[in-house]
Amino acid sequence: MGTPEFSVPALERLVFQKDFTVCLVVTQPDRPKGRGKNLMPSPVKKAASELGVEVFQPEKINTPGSANKLLSLEPDFFVVSAFGQILSQTILSIPKIYPINIHASLLPKYRGPSPIQAAILNMDDQTGITTMVMAKEMDKGDILLSKTTPILENDTAEDLHRKLGEIGADLIVDTLHAVLKKECYPIAQDHSKASYVKMLKKIDGKIDWTLSSRKIKAHINAMTPWPSAFSSLFDKPVKIFKTTAVEQPCPFDSGVIFLCDKAGIHVATGNGSIIIQEMMGASGKRLKAAEFLCGHPIVPPLKFDF
Repeated sequence: MGTPEFSVPALERLVFQKDFTVCLVVTQPDRPKGRGKNLMPSPVKKAASELGVEVFQPEKINTPGSANKLLSLEPDFFVVSAFGQILSQTILSIPKIYPINIHASLLPKYRGPSPIQAAILNMDDQTGITTMVMAKEMDKGDILLSKTTPILENDTAEDLHRKLGEIGADLIVDTLHAVLKKECYPIAQDHSKASYVKMLKKIDGKIDWTLSSRKIKAHINAMTPWPSAFSSLFDKPVKIFKTTAVEQPCPFDSGVIFLCDKAGIHVATGNGSIIIQEMMGASGKRLKAAEFLCGHPIVPPLKFDF
C-alpha cells in the first residue's frame, strides 16, 4: 500500500524478490493534476502497471468491500509506505503475520506526515527509516528494524525523499526476511520520547528573515520542492530554492538585499546572510539568480516584504 514516488523503490524491490509475491498494490485513486485538471495515476500505480501487478484504488480503504477484497488474498503481510489513508483495526487485522509500515524517521521521533521536512528543519545531523508493526494509533506501533543515514548540508526534502526511499526498500526486504527467520521481534517504542509533526501547508514555506542564516537555509531546504520557501519582492511572491548560508556578521536589517554579484543575491538575516542561487518568480520557471536578475533588475538595498 503506497502512493508517492517515495514508495516506488520498495514496490520494485519486493516484486523482484524470489521469496515474496506481491499479489496486489493498493494506492489512492487517480487525481486531477495540472492546469488541465486531467486525472493522473499515482507514481505507485504507474510503477505497478509497468511491473504487471494488479492495482486496487479504493476511495475509502475502511469499507466492507475493501476488507473483503483484501481478505480474499489471504496475505501474510501488508507493506504500507505513505499510503495516504488511516487503516482501521479491521483492515490491520487481515494479514496472517503483520501489517508493516515503512516510516521515514527514527521512531519515536517525528511521528506524523512530515518527518523528512522536520529532520531538515530542526538541523538534525541524521535521520533514517523505521519498519514497525502497525497499530491503530498513528506511528505508535512496535519497532522491527531501523537504519540511519546522515543529512548533508545541502540536502533538500526532495533529496532525502529519494535517499530514504531507497533505504526503505532495502530495509523492508531485510525486515520481512528477519521476521520469517525469527531473527527480529517487535520492540515497543518509548512513548515518553515521542515527537509529532503536522501536515505541511503552503503558508509554512514563508521565510522569516529575522532567523539566523543557518536556520533559514535549513527552512529553504526543508520546503523544497513543496510547499517551497517563499518571500515577497515587488509585491509578488518569490520562491527560493538553492542557497548558501554565510555566518559572518552583516550590518544590514533582516530581509535586505544588499548585494547582487556572480555568487548570487545576498540577503541579510538575523545572524549573517543568505546568498540566493536559484529562485522562481511569476514566470513559474526555476532560474539561477543571474537569470532572475535579467528579468527583475534589483538595485540594492532592497528589502523583501515579510
